[in-house]
Amino acid sequence: MLDINKIRNNTEEIKASLLKRMDNVDLESIIKLDDKRRKAVAEVDEKKAEGNKLAKGGKPTPEQIEQGKKLREEIKVLDESLNKVTTELNEKLGELPNIVADDVVAGDKENNKIIKTFGKETKFDFEPKDHVELATTHGLIDYERAAKMSGSGFWAYTDKGADLEWALLNYFVDFHRKNKYKFLLLPYLLSEKSAYTSGHLPKFREDLFWTEDGSCLNATSEMMLGNYHREEILDESLLPIKYYSYSTCFRREAGAYRTEERGMIRGHQFNKIEMFHFTKPEDSWNAFDELVKNAEALLEGLDLHFNSVKLAAKDCSAAMAKTIDLEVHIPSMKGYKEVSSISNALDYQARRGNIRYKDIKTGKNEFVHTLNASGLATSRLLPAILEQNQQKDGSILIPKVLHKYCGFKKIELK
Repeated sequence: MLDINKIRNNTEEIKASLLKRMDNVDLESIIKLDDKRRKAVAEVDEKKAEGNKLAKGGKPTPEQIEQGKKLREEIKVLDESLNKVTTELNEKLGELPNIVADDVVAGDKENNKIIKTFGKETKFDFEPKDHVELATTHGLIDYERAAKMSGSGFWAYTDKGADLEWALLNYFVDFHRKNKYKFLLLPYLLSEKSAYTSGHLPKFREDLFWTEDGSCLNATSEMMLGNYHREEILDESLLPIKYYSYSTCFRREAGAYRTEERGMIRGHQFNKIEMFHFTKPEDSWNAFDELVKNAEALLEGLDLHFNSVKLAAKDCSAAMAKTIDLEVHIPSMKGYKEVSSISNALDYQARRGNIRYKDIKTGKNEFVHTLNASGLATSRLLPAILEQNQQKDGSILIPKVLHKYCGFKKIELK
């Protein structure tokens, strides 16, 4: 959520930033709602002051008792009016996305910019196979039985496929542990308030899986971690707080899948390790650089060809001021797919979740900044490993960094 005072004091600046990611921006109606709210607050305070003055006048006369009763009724009506306009204002503010960083360009995917490339595209002296054929041939993934159990958009890891998936997760966990991040395992079922705090509501309600009692399944570990300190005032001396968490993530992924998105490229369930920072505002961009460095190091350790891409404003999630995606090369697709998003939400999520810290110098409670980064998501890494490392004899080489976790260096045809 954006700061209403910042909107009032920097209207044109905020509008210019939002227009990088929105076609139309109406801040004037929001300011008018805030004017109504302020007027209502003043009226309530004035009536309450009258009531307090009346209460201090000693034993009340019948006229004063009647006057007090009338004041209480007026205050009740004014409070109802105040609550209504406050709710309307918060709904309007909640619909606005975050402002974007100054260096984030306007537009959509066509304006995304590659800022780093690691490795080169794999060149084959034979006809390469796609990951679906490789995984099926080697008995790594069972698509048919998973679809029988759960429907389309699901898969089952089997035998060395399960070993490889677990090896990736252990590699990530060891990396974050060495970096002194704190490990959390959190609930997968979340409340509407949690989905609102993370920025998934109100816009992305249809992307989430909802239970009959109004809970939603975790769509990304960021949702869990961002709510861990909700409604808290943190000790400044503890900042920055750095967490990582494992979770299975669930997404509806509505709409038809493109032909090249078959297999594990796009599905309803996948595994991910997430990094998350709570920082002071002045430290958040240094934290962003750290998260980018960490995610890139993990991917470089797998020796996979990938690009780091700075997203244009419309391609960033609504809650994020800046995002860099790490996109791994999938040879059969002749393109790249995201395996990590590194984002800075500034104080947008913290305002929604009322997450603050007490400033030691001023004694005031200030909103923290929140940042997140996939470290990493696995569902597209396994296809990249299979396709980039396939050999002419049909075998698949396993990245060296995973050998100690999975117990094998190569997957060979049986």
